Amino acid sequence: MVRPANFGYNEETAANNSFQSIDENLSSNQIADKAIEEFDAFVQLLRNHGITVDVVQDTAEPIKPDAIFPNNWFSTHQDGTIISYPMFAEVRRFERREDVLERLSSQQKSAKRYSFEYFEDEEKYLEGTGSMILDRPNRIVYACLSQRTHVEVLDKFSVLRNYQKIFFTSVDRAGDEIYHTNVMLTLGEQFALICMESIPDEEEKQVLLNSFESTGKELIDISYDQMEAFAGNMIQLKNVRGERFVVMSLQAKNSLTEEQIERIEKHGSILSPDITTIENTGGGSARCMIAENFLPN
Repeated sequence: MVRPANFGYNEETAANNSFQSIDENLSSNQIADKAIEEFDAFVQLLRNHGITVDVVQDTAEPIKPDAIFPNNWFSTHQDGTIISYPMFAEVRRFERREDVLERLSSQQKSAKRYSFEYFEDEEKYLEGTGSMILDRPNRIVYACLSQRTHVEVLDKFSVLRNYQKIFFTSVDRAGDEIYHTNVMLTLGEQFALICMESIPDEEEKQVLLNSFESTGKELIDISYDQMEAFAGNMIQLKNVRGERFVVMSLQAKNSLTEEQIERIEKHGSILSPDITTIENTGGGSARCMIAENFLPN
């Protein structure tokens, strides 16, 4: 997780992220300070439950308003592979830090390093595990296509990692493409939480349903209202004792029904930090703030 140095509203990303908004009641400095408070409390909540968190401090220069969302620029894999990704917004490309990847490589066993950044010259993007939802055991990648998720780069990832790719179109209630897959789909070891009404094509819906069924995933459907409260942006984690947790924001949890909460709790205890400022200003939530470390020890 990256502790922000200059968190704030990013006009460049707001062009295709409808989840962002401007709070006119707070100054930019107040928003940045509140984001740090929410971040620190989130990290402490995870650590209090035995979840290992490696915090990296964002650098003051250059200014990176979205550095708090590191899962978009790199991913790690169980065979020791690290991949960095092409980013839509030019200002976000400064978030890619080789010193962070070198630190991970030196601390753990990393044998392979791939860079997809050259796709930026062709204006083709794939923003890490924001664009892609990975079913690692079954080697399936799910992705809704958008300006930030190009099928050609997705194909490159699929071939490199030997993953089956399932891509589709997902739109918000205004009919605009949803910018990242991880705001409408969460995948756990034994469940798939998804906003099915955001997928207009019935054949694409059926492909997803068939895939979830064949891989033994319990389907938990959420509404547009719940997706807009970031209920699609969850992540399942395990602590050092092997206990499972489902991490979502307080706003996301408050949007769920009692039945949905009961079904989710079968897959792990719910942890729900209050990260409202980060969500509203940055347009991302709990899952976006966490870049998992799968590198072997």
